Amino acid sequence: MSDNKNNIILIGMPTSGKSTIGVILAKILGYRFIDADIVIQEKEGRKLSRIIAEDGVDGFIDIESRINSEINADKTVIATGGSVVYGKEAMEHYKEIGTVVYLKVSFETLKKRLHHAKQRGVVMKDGQTLESLYEERKALYEQYADITVDEGRDSLEKVIEKVSGYFSDN
Repeated sequence: MSDNKNNIILIGMPTSGKSTIGVILAKILGYRFIDADIVIQEKEGRKLSRIIAEDGVDGFIDIESRINSEINADKTVIATGGSVVYGKEAMEHYKEIGTVVYLKVSFETLKKRLHHAKQRGVVMKDGQTLESLYEERKALYEQYADITVDEGRDSLEKVIEKVSGYFSDN
């Protein structure tokens, strides 16, 4: 376990660009990159959608929190799943090992980008609307974020520039 807080943990709604931005940011900074959702799939031996189908939303959140809390890294950009903020254990771990960056998108942007929430493996409870999910998670993202980057109408390049600006001088 590294004593350094030299990792960058990206949190935010699905479609906020955590994985895409994470890969490019890692290249810019000379860091490693981990996609936490892929780590979950590897450790569980099944796709996220199957975990949700077989274990339910709460079961998935437990697995997600446990696996995320076991990720130990050094100089690494970690892209998390959008629901990681439901796992207190995972988020406390991430706060200890790095800087948590919230990639913030508006609800309108989310709606445009996310046409098929279920197929994408978005963790939603039965009867939950996308808007209630957005409001619920937004509060958690804001609670855990060390840095919030509002994507607004910026291009991907501009968002990456904003995020990397916080870390380039390290």
